Amino acid sequence: MDTTTFNKFKEIVYEKSGISLDEGKEPLVSARVGKRMRILGIQDPKAYVRYLGEDKGGDETVNFIDAISTNVTSFFRESSHFDFLNKVVSEWLAQGQRRFRFWSAASSTGEEPYTLAVTLLEATKGFQVDMKILATDISTKVLEKCRTGNYEKEKLATVSLVIREKYFDQKHDGKTCFFTAKSILKDLVVFNRLNLMNQTFPMKGPFDVIFCRNVMIYFDQMTRKNLVKKMSFLLKPGGYLMVGHSESLTGISDGFKAVKPSIYYKELITS
Repeated sequence: MDTTTFNKFKEIVYEKSGISLDEGKEPLVSARVGKRMRILGIQDPKAYVRYLGEDKGGDETVNFIDAISTNVTSFFRESSHFDFLNKVVSEWLAQGQRRFRFWSAASSTGEEPYTLAVTLLEATKGFQVDMKILATDISTKVLEKCRTGNYEKEKLATVSLVIREKYFDQKHDGKTCFFTAKSILKDLVVFNRLNLMNQTFPMKGPFDVIFCRNVMIYFDQMTRKNLVKKMSFLLKPGGYLMVGHSESLTGISDGFKAVKPSIYYKELITS
């Protein structure tokens, strides 16, 4: 793939998803674009660029972004966030709160929102609560996996046996062993496609906690600022924003106060 063609793909990825592809990613883009081209019977990358430009319905653009975007996650990834969430929800319960709304802004294949669901169910045991988790991702492919809730045995290596037996059903398909999220988890989570680059978001909020982890590392500073501003609007005063351990809101805080590394508090409105 020549530099000019790579730059055109780079522009499309940035425009449609906000992801900034660094120099040196040509081999990755070439390999992933190649898969789409083989499916479509297109031989030349330049022809595929033209094909995307003529994609009025946007279906192939979604497939292209699906192919380019990286989906790396695991259950209880960056576990300190879930320990903190358990503590905060317990405090809110003690204060009388019974309605909770949470958003997993980049749900990937579902490990994060299902971990959220487990954490919340454990934290609210013994209480009657109205609780929902919105899980969104730009990739239609991973959202399909989210909805099935099926995970290979290795994926649950970080989940304790007690939690695994309580919230997952073990199944066999004749060849492999896998686990399926039980309805008690699935009923808590709503999965929808959302592009974080959209000017406006369809949900109204307010959310108590937003997880937007290991996403902004792919965005430039302006895109980060715009996204944080939109998330701040949807987060209740006194709510929390969780970002990845390698991420920071330094320079783009927009009313957030760091309470721990990668955990930010939306300050209460004072008169």
